[in-house]
Amino acid sequence: MKGVDPREVLVALPVPADPYTADVVAGVGERRAELDAHLARLARGWTVERMPAVDRAILRLAAFELLGRPDVPTAVVIDEAVELAKRFSTDDSGRFVNGVLARLATEVRDGGEGGC
Repeated sequence: MKGVDPREVLVALPVPADPYTADVVAGVGERRAELDAHLARLARGWTVERMPAVDRAILRLAAFELLGRPDVPTAVVIDEAVELAKRFSTDDSGRFVNGVLARLATEVRDGGEGGC
């Protein structure tokens, strides 16, 4: 959000990030253009730039998990993203995040097995 490279954020932390967090943060940073292309295509009626910042961050993180972390079950990725959106974003964000991620999961994970 502040235009800082994610790896710089990790290095500046007062304590080292756990390995999973470091992997996801680095992965989102490295694959941001690819993730945004998926989100732009799947978010009906929204550009990535117009999405609420929290929704955009949640979607990037979850999209990376769906694409780059096959060890994380589809249902877990979607459920956790939806819960974050419900808790920290707008009243409609949970449904929006669920819809975008369900469409992505259908494309990249055996028909979205285990999705919401």
